[in-house]
Formats: sequence, C-alpha cells, structure tokens
Amino acid sequence: MKFKFAYILILLLISSVVLAQDKSISGTVSFVTSNNVYVKFDDTRDIEIGKSLQLAGTDCLRVTDKSSTSVVSVVLNNCAVKMGDVVTYIIVVTETEPGTEPSITEPDDEVLPAEVIVPTTLDTEKESIYTENIRGRVSLASYNTFSDLREDRHQFRTRFSLNANHLGDSKFSIESYLTYRNIITPADSRYNGRTNIFNIYNLNVRYDATPSLSVTAGRKINQKASTVGAIDGVQVEKYFGNFYVGAMGGYRPDFQDYGFNSDLLQYGGYFGIQSNSQDFYSETTLGAMEQTNSGATDRRYIFFQHFSTIASDLSLFGSAEMDIFGNTGNETRLTNLYLSARYRISRAANIMVSYDSRKRIIYYETFQTEIEQLLNDDLARQGFRTRINVRPAKILWLGLSYSRRFRSDNQNKSDNFYAYATVSRIPHLGGRINISYNMNSSNYLSSNIYSIRYSREFFENKLGTEVYFRRADYTYDYNIDDQGLNYIGATLNYRISRTWQLSFSGELSQADVENNYRFYTRLTKRFYSKKKK
Repeated sequence: MKFKFAYILILLLISSVVLAQDKSISGTVSFVTSNNVYVKFDDTRDIEIGKSLQLAGTDCLRVTDKSSTSVVSVVLNNCAVKMGDVVTYIIVVTETEPGTEPSITEPDDEVLPAEVIVPTTLDTEKESIYTENIRGRVSLASYNTFSDLREDRHQFRTRFSLNANHLGDSKFSIESYLTYRNIITPADSRYNGRTNIFNIYNLNVRYDATPSLSVTAGRKINQKASTVGAIDGVQVEKYFGNFYVGAMGGYRPDFQDYGFNSDLLQYGGYFGIQSNSQDFYSETTLGAMEQTNSGATDRRYIFFQHFSTIASDLSLFGSAEMDIFGNTGNETRLTNLYLSARYRISRAANIMVSYDSRKRIIYYETFQTEIEQLLNDDLARQGFRTRINVRPAKILWLGLSYSRRFRSDNQNKSDNFYAYATVSRIPHLGGRINISYNMNSSNYLSSNIYSIRYSREFFENKLGTEVYFRRADYTYDYNIDDQGLNYIGATLNYRISRTWQLSFSGELSQADVENNYRFYTRLTKRFYSKKKK
C-alpha cells in the first residue's frame, strides 16, 4: 500500500513538471519586404499578436497580424532576417494550482457557427504582398540661341519618365524613359541632320511571377549588367536565397538612330551572389554575351560587375569586359576596366578615387573594312581621378579634384584640376555662394575657367533665384588666336505647386567679335502614387 502511494506521488510530480515546461513552435520566413517579414507556420492558433519570434535565441520579430498558417511581423533589435530563416515562437505554459479550476473566458455576444470562416488579411487571395508605387515626370522645354554672326537656333524637347511598380498592388510593373526633340532651322540653313528625333531609352513591362522570379519584356538596361547596355527583348531573373541567375535575349539598338534593328541579335546569361546585412551589402555578377550582325558573330565577351558598401562609409564599385572572339576565333582583349572607391571619413569629409582603362570596341562584322586599322591602334585610353570634400565649418564646404587622361603613346593626354568653395548660409545676407576654378591642359589646348554663383530662395522656398558670372580663357598650341569669353546668366525657378514647376534661364556670352544670347525654359509635372497597407 505504501509502495502504491509513493508510485502515484512520483507520477504526479513528474506530470506537473512536464506541464510547467514551455512549449515552442517553429516557422520559416517566406518573404521579406522593406517593412514586414512574413513567416509560415503549420498552425498559428497559439501565437498571440504583439508577441515576439526568436531567431538564434534572440527576439528578432514582433507579430502584427496573422492568419491560420502565416503571420506578419516587423523586425526588432536590428536583426538581419532573410528568406528561409527558421524562427521560434515560445508558448509559456502556467501550472494550475491544485484545487483550482482553470479560468473560463466568457464568449463574445455573438457566437458564429462552426462552418463560418472569418478570413484575415493573409487568408484572402485578393490581398497582395506587393505595394503599388508610381513615380513619374513629364517636362516640356525650349532652347533658343540668338547670335550676332551665326544663324539662330531653336530646339524644343519633351521628356517622359515613369517607374510604376506593382500597378494596383499586382505583379506587373512598367518602366519608361522617352525623349522627343524638334530642331527648327531657317529655310537657308546649312544643317543637314535630323530635325525630328524620337528616342526610346527605356520601355519595358516586368512580371514578378513569384517574389524570387521576374520576367521583363521590352527595352531595358539590366542594372546587374549595366555595361551590356539596352536590350530589346526578354530578360528573366531567378533568386535562390542569396544567389541569382539571369538570361537575356533580344536585339541591340541601331548604331545610327538608336531605334529597333532586327539584324543585331544578342543573347547571354549571368549568375551572381547578393549579401545584405546591417553593416554590409554587396552584389557580384559574372556573365557572358554573344552579339551578332545578320546572323554572324559580331562580338563575344565576358563581363563582371561588383558593388558593395561597408558600414555605410566605404563604397566600392568595379566592372570589366573581356572580349573572347577575334579573327582567329580565340583572341582575348581586356576592353573595359573601371574601379572606384568612395570613403566617408566623417560627416564632414569624404574622398573618392577611380581608375578606368578602355579600348575601342571592335565589332568584327560591322567594322569589316576597318578591323586591321583598329587593331593596329589598339591602345587603351586610361584615366585616373581623385576627389576630396571637407566641411571645416557648419556652413562651409571645400573641395578639390584632379583627373588625368592618357595613352601609352602620350596622345590625347590631358590634366584637369578643379577646386571650389561653397558657403551654404551667408551671415546677415542669406542665400548661398559658390566660387570655383577649373584648369585643363592637353596636347593642343590650355584653359582656365573662373566662376562665381549666388543663389537664394524666397516665399517659403517657392521661388528660387540664381545669378552667376564665368570667365573662360583658352590658349591654343597651334596657329589659332587665344580666346577669352565672359558668361553672365540668371535663373528663376518657381514651384507652382507640389507637382508643378516652371524654370527660366538666360545667359549672355561675350567674345571679342560675337555675342550670343541663350534662353532655356522648362515646365515640369511630377506625379506619384503610393498606396500604404
């Protein structure tokens, strides 16, 4: 009898300990946006809104909404959360004291039948994980030049740009950048070029089939392969966690008018890796392209691109192209190399350095009659540039930059030096003033340019004004007389409303025997729409 009593007592003690232990359920991060993190669970009945989800033992997410199998959350404690991470929700189980009954929650006034399902924001298929964001701009401008000696020139230009991401919170997005120029010339003008010029630099539709798979059709420059240029065709990109792959197929724009040319077929692909954390972001891409002309290989090359930021202070960028096709079919040429670094020393100082080396791109079908001459002059044009900006006082910025262009045969070399000082708020007077100096020297020309600008806003920044004076002195190394020019100009910029803006500029350039009057007028309309969930 004593043995049975002791056995039952031990069982009760063990069961009470087990019941007092905390339980946990695990979920997987299914999607990450700039504002929310979506987590998939088998069941969310025990998850309370406002509670935390843990990643590696740390409270990293706070639940803001839920459905039967998913929750919406926001990031806590600056955690770096990515798709595929496994998070945990801790269910705290409280032991019931002996002799007491568990509390019973009174039901709501209206009890719904069991067959009635009340959908949440995640249960309905109409609710999208995408948010519409539209930004665009339309501008009308005129350029007018009147001269004492030359014929007057007039040009009208229209620009339209649009970035419409996820129209109606859907999977479709539209991107465009279009320009139209109309050049007005006198009846007796000697100008023989086109007078009506319509260019499409960007026009495409993107479909996000899933958060990790997108398909784009139209004319587009791929940001992961920017050196390839615009492609008239289809581009597909797929993410696998931090890795991604892409394929591109279509046509190059025409060499002459940047229009569509079905003879210039091109295709290729790339792969890369992306890293994104609180203090580090990087994107590295490696790919290959085949470009043809009327079915024959015009150019074949490999491209590389890298961008990274470290702790928001150091930014690195690099790109390269290596041609792997030639007359013999196996020639290689490093045709493009660009490296740059920008370092923010402090909030009051930053420095930038860059180096580039570029060779003439040879298209073996397009330049058939010139290939031998181009290869004989196959020298890289190289350049080096450095710039530093400092702010020794709260209202004072100073800057210096130096750049050098050169070739191994010392042809087309140039040195350029630039310095400026800007006072952002002039004591007692208001406004800003900028003083700058630019010196350039090359094989055939030396120039010195001095400039001073004063700008100020009025009427609660609705009216912006600017006046400037610039002096340019040119010294030629050949039998050309030295020349000096004075430029005097002013600008008025009126913000009609939050989305409408009108600007007008006028400039007088004075030479020894000629005066030119230039006028520039532009009307801009901006539009945007952003839905918030």
